Amino acid sequence: MTKKNARGQRLLCYYGDDFTGSTDVLESLTEGGAETVLFLEPPSEARLAHFPDAQCFGVAGVGRSMSPERMERELRPLLERLKNCGAATVHYKICSTFDSSPRAGSIGKVLELGRELYPRQSFVPVVAGAPRLKRYTLFGHHFAAGGDGATHRLDRHPTMSRHPITPMAESDLRLHLREQTDLPVALMDWTALTGTGEEAGSRLRERLEGSDAKAVLFDVLDEEGLEMTGRLIWQEVEAAGESLFAVGSSGLSDGLAAWWRRQGLLRPRTEATVPPGETDRLLVLSGSCSPVTQTQIEWALAHGFAGIQIPALDWLDPDRVEASCAEVFKQALRRLGEGQSVILYSAAGPDDPSIGALRTRLDELGWETADSARAIGTRLGGLARNLVAAARLRRILIAGGDTSGYVTRELGIDAITFRSAIVPGGPLCRCYSEDPRLDGLELSLKGGQVGGADYFELVRRGGRTL
Repeated sequence: MTKKNARGQRLLCYYGDDFTGSTDVLESLTEGGAETVLFLEPPSEARLAHFPDAQCFGVAGVGRSMSPERMERELRPLLERLKNCGAATVHYKICSTFDSSPRAGSIGKVLELGRELYPRQSFVPVVAGAPRLKRYTLFGHHFAAGGDGATHRLDRHPTMSRHPITPMAESDLRLHLREQTDLPVALMDWTALTGTGEEAGSRLRERLEGSDAKAVLFDVLDEEGLEMTGRLIWQEVEAAGESLFAVGSSGLSDGLAAWWRRQGLLRPRTEATVPPGETDRLLVLSGSCSPVTQTQIEWALAHGFAGIQIPALDWLDPDRVEASCAEVFKQALRRLGEGQSVILYSAAGPDDPSIGALRTRLDELGWETADSARAIGTRLGGLARNLVAAARLRRILIAGGDTSGYVTRELGIDAITFRSAIVPGGPLCRCYSEDPRLDGLELSLKGGQVGGADYFELVRRGGRTL
């Protein structure tokens, strides 16, 4: 019998603001002991009934690339649907590097939507840190590990400080949010999260009393403090008598799962009886510009993978796009037919000259930078679906949070479950589809900062080390 909360509700539902982050939470909850399924669109009760043991479910989205105006149009009705689904907690999942700006993926706008949809809620919890992913928040300032293995303050991070869409120029997350919303944000720093749950709860109330704060940012340094945060959030859920809205990375779900285990709401996690094993050929589709992904592409090309750089400028030209896609498909299918794993990539790294040329063309077209993710991702997704069917592939990998959603939506699948751990934040998943050629397809979605140099080969081997 699946355990839910005291009122018989599902424990949690979530919206992922990109697809890679959505599978990160899927991994977090499943590994934590909560049966979880991820959908590409909000599921009906009939669809949910196909997963009777699911204590949690998610909806993978592309909120991180949306403008505030588009969020208002598309996210408000979606979040209303999630509010009415009967889950105890509604989690808006953000990236653990807090990717956002006033014009793209505004977390401030999300907080405003949450306050409007949940007017009786005393505050919106905000959790960015995730120790499992080497992301930390200290006195409101955020830190993240880089590809060099060192931990950097966010505004000095080698990748996030120069992100092409959401560059992070401020490490104090409250100041960063102030550029996106006028809502006041309080802080539960790490010193307030020590001691007993009653003591920490009292400190939380002290920070809210006499304050006009509408949200509370929680420091995250270690698993112990994260569990305390999960406890405090769950106490708010139990006291509210209705669903509670929260914003956070997979650290939020890690903290809740830790507290649920302590409360006996989760069954012990059992490992998959059949390990995934290796596949002979892996198809990789990359829209990532990060140095980490660059290193992974370079490593794979040096170890037998075939690389095909897509002509992104042609894909923005309606007169050339069809012929260009057909040529890429032909090249990729030939390499797969020869037994090679194949990487289709838009850029070889942050300094690839094609990026500057693409930005110039986007300016000429009057497009936002995020529009390129949609245009390129949609074409990559169509190619992936055709290549899976034509080459009879059973495993693919998609790299890049901003393009992954558009790629995945074109695959012809409608649900995903956790299959096996590869590295934290980059699991191998099992896809569900009415198309028998796609049902059972194994999929890994990788954010720009996830994985070591040999990650592509690790996915091909099903997690077995070299």
